[in-house]
Amino acid sequence: MRDQEPAAGPAERRLTTKEAAELLGVKSETVYAYVSRGQLSSRRVPGGRGSTFDVKEVEALARRNRRESAGSSASGSELSVRTRITLIEADRYYFRGVDATRMATRYSYEEVAEWLWTGRLRPGVEFAAPDASVAVARRAVDALPEHAGPTDRLRVAAIAAATADPLRFDLSEDAVLGTARTLIPTLVTALPPARRGHRDTGPLADRLWARLSGRDPDEASLRALDTALALLVDHDLAASTLAVRVAASARAHAYAAVSAGLGVLEGPLHGAASGLAHRLLLDVLDQGDAAPVIADELRAGRRIPGLGHRLYPGEDPRARILFGLLEDIPKAAPALAAARDIVTVTARHTPLHANVDLALAVLTASAGMPATAGETIFAVARTAGWIAHALEEYGERPLRMRPSGHYVGPKPPQPLPE
Repeated sequence: MRDQEPAAGPAERRLTTKEAAELLGVKSETVYAYVSRGQLSSRRVPGGRGSTFDVKEVEALARRNRRESAGSSASGSELSVRTRITLIEADRYYFRGVDATRMATRYSYEEVAEWLWTGRLRPGVEFAAPDASVAVARRAVDALPEHAGPTDRLRVAAIAAATADPLRFDLSEDAVLGTARTLIPTLVTALPPARRGHRDTGPLADRLWARLSGRDPDEASLRALDTALALLVDHDLAASTLAVRVAASARAHAYAAVSAGLGVLEGPLHGAASGLAHRLLLDVLDQGDAAPVIADELRAGRRIPGLGHRLYPGEDPRARILFGLLEDIPKAAPALAAARDIVTVTARHTPLHANVDLALAVLTASAGMPATAGETIFAVARTAGWIAHALEEYGERPLRMRPSGHYVGPKPPQPLPE
């Protein structure tokens, strides 16, 4: 907003355009861009062509700009958060400094989760759910309509389990770890079983398989599922993980923090990716050729699911490990061949590597699981990572995850609307 006013009095110090630009660290043209966007006001110099600016207003804008710059990463306007949990670099990723793929192939999901939480290994650890927690979670999940999705069920189970835990507001490390070790098996056990005769004891992967497939698993299939869980346990600050940290920063208890992660996971750009890859894979298996299926996807303007990853210019290490394990499962051979066909055909258009969503799709499709199974696997696995990030955030200053808004609306005061 620019107005014509009398010259400033002797006590009122105003800045020239050059001085304002120097204080803001921008070019003179940018100063006038701030004026046009309503972020600064200016006054014409009487009898001249230049403008002057209020010192306090320019200083306030400079402070806002510095805060935004401090909250941005060097890679380009992304929030940066200190963490000791997961590092991703050069097509590899690490849990507390240890190669994550090596951990996932050597240790069980529960053992990897313990390492992520504490930095200590507990060989042979298995998570058990209290009967009271399971009972209330099952009742809540059973009350949902049949068309409810897996994330709906898991989120309802988490909320119901919280109501059965009077100590949920204790945010000490020991208390949160106790919650983590019971919440994850509660989420799994609350899901409706896919086959009869299952047991709710033993490794978590065994219990989860009974919720996802009506087939009896062989050892290689259970190993692939357990490794998939361990591979997916954390992946730095994905959107759902950031939501968990924001909740934990506000000192929400662990159940609420996990519920926040599940809410974000339900978005089509995050948790649903494996389901899209699963359906694509079934279409290729049905037609016996990836070419017409890929052509239909591209013709509709859709991105091919299961290919490429913004954090891995080369190969997704999680997909590489999981595909290797699937090679040992004879029933997975047709789905593996279809996945390779998808990669080969798409490479004619854009050379992209398969990501973990396509590998999950091979696992779920070959095991007779529904298209939503990958989303369930992802959510259960990532719950352990969310707990690790919540624990880390509880040790930080409360409410530090509170960025300042960058207001770009009309400069106040504006008249009341009529």
